[in-house]
Amino acid sequence: MATLKFGWHIPSFPTDGSSGRQFVEQIAEILRRIPDAFDSAWMDDHLWPWASWQAPETPYLECATTMAYLAGAFPKLKYASSVFGQSYRNPGLLAKMVASLQTLTNGRLIFGIGAGWMEREYLAYNYDFPKPAVRLAQLEETIEIAKLLWTQTPASYTGKHYTITNAYCEPKPNPIPPILIGGGGEQLTLKIVAKHADWWNFPGGTLENYAHKLDVLRGHCDAVGRDYNSIVKTWSAECVALAPTEAEAKRIAEASPYNKDAVVGTPVQVAEQLQRFVDVGVEYLCVRMVDFPRSQGIELFANEVVPLLQSR
Repeated sequence: MATLKFGWHIPSFPTDGSSGRQFVEQIAEILRRIPDAFDSAWMDDHLWPWASWQAPETPYLECATTMAYLAGAFPKLKYASSVFGQSYRNPGLLAKMVASLQTLTNGRLIFGIGAGWMEREYLAYNYDFPKPAVRLAQLEETIEIAKLLWTQTPASYTGKHYTITNAYCEPKPNPIPPILIGGGGEQLTLKIVAKHADWWNFPGGTLENYAHKLDVLRGHCDAVGRDYNSIVKTWSAECVALAPTEAEAKRIAEASPYNKDAVVGTPVQVAEQLQRFVDVGVEYLCVRMVDFPRSQGIELFANEVVPLLQSR
């Protein structure tokens, strides 16, 4: 079995009233402090804060440009979009952007993509927001276009929603980045995962729910003739409150407005909770620490939780 790997989920926006420039420095300070325990940094793709409790004028960094900057500044890590909203960029342009990022980072990109969900953001920026089945069909076409552009010269594609005609994408990504699809819709999303994804991510929720999604994914893989074990299963622990004592960890969680499905406790307690996900098949854990911009939580995670989990 491959060694369990870890990613840091970069906060989407400051929660302490910091300016945009201050927020960038807070992120950079954490990246300076992350030891080799972390394999990657992950970033959401929105245009303003997704949280209902956060003011819309709060600073928010665009995903692709931020990943390009951070990948240059911190070259030891891989970088993952978590996940690109397929509707926000023309599919051909997105494939070109990803190819360029893969070249610029010397192969350190994880191409995460999803169907999008934040209706008020779509409408504010004048994007169409069709029903889920249409957005998922668009997602599949986007992935198919990207694969063609990365492997054929020129590339053409005619779909129901998107078309490219004798399009060129040079330089091509080398290697082609892993395609990570985010989401847990059981009828359509996981079917697309079975057909196209190298990695699958699901954020938050209970262990029972995640295990159920895995069962559904296995069924879709069987239906399309895909090796279930060839898909890297990832899970995002969206709220981790970690401290030397349980009481302190609980205080950290209670102080955060984003504490749904929280993983809370000492290093041993947090490792025990995360181990349950590993036991059902998770190969890559992504964690969002709720004490940001403090670095104590993520350093404690790297120094004590990671060794505990990898030793098992």
